[in-house]
Amino acid sequence: MPAPAIKICGINTPAALDAAIEARADYIGLVFFAKSPRNVSLTESAALGTRAAGRAKVVGLFVDADPAFIAEAASAARLDVIQLHGQETPGTVAQIRSELGLPVWKALSVASREDVTRAQGFAGAADLVLFDAKAPKGADLPGGLGLVFDWSLLSAHRGPLPWGLAGGLSPDNVADAVRSTGAALVDVSSGVESAPGVKDAGRIRAFCFNARGA
Repeated sequence: MPAPAIKICGINTPAALDAAIEARADYIGLVFFAKSPRNVSLTESAALGTRAAGRAKVVGLFVDADPAFIAEAASAARLDVIQLHGQETPGTVAQIRSELGLPVWKALSVASREDVTRAQGFAGAADLVLFDAKAPKGADLPGGLGLVFDWSLLSAHRGPLPWGLAGGLSPDNVADAVRSTGAALVDVSSGVESAPGVKDAGRIRAFCFNARGA
């Protein structure tokens, strides 16, 4: 089994960006969602996107955002990938992908096998689906909460789209997650932080090392 691609999400400082790149993360994620402690402004994202250029692919995370804002952020940060983390429909995903000419990943919240089968509906619209833990009712954030879902729900998943795994991953459980699910991509945010929105270089290194070693 090839080593999974690695995404470190919620990067919001040059130091965190450099730590992710030095640990050989494939993707760094910038969060464009005001309620998140990891939210970046367009100005901050432009500086981070410039710093990452040619060193790692840059993913922009949006939650039910206005398509015009997504386009503005994609241009400012020179995004390589758009990640949609809200209630976006396959039609919305396809439209954004077509208008921006960029790969689009669709995050799906998982608590049951039915949630996994929803991925089928994004065939032909998204380039990848990202299975994440379902946030509790009333939560301000759709992800980045450190919650894990039952990975065995993915055991029978044979969908048409490539898929990645998120939700409560950390240096301690990522190797087990990769072995259990065979995920082609692992995505971490809170699991490599010392406080909400504060990335820890040592945890980033350990996460990347353990993900590859799985």
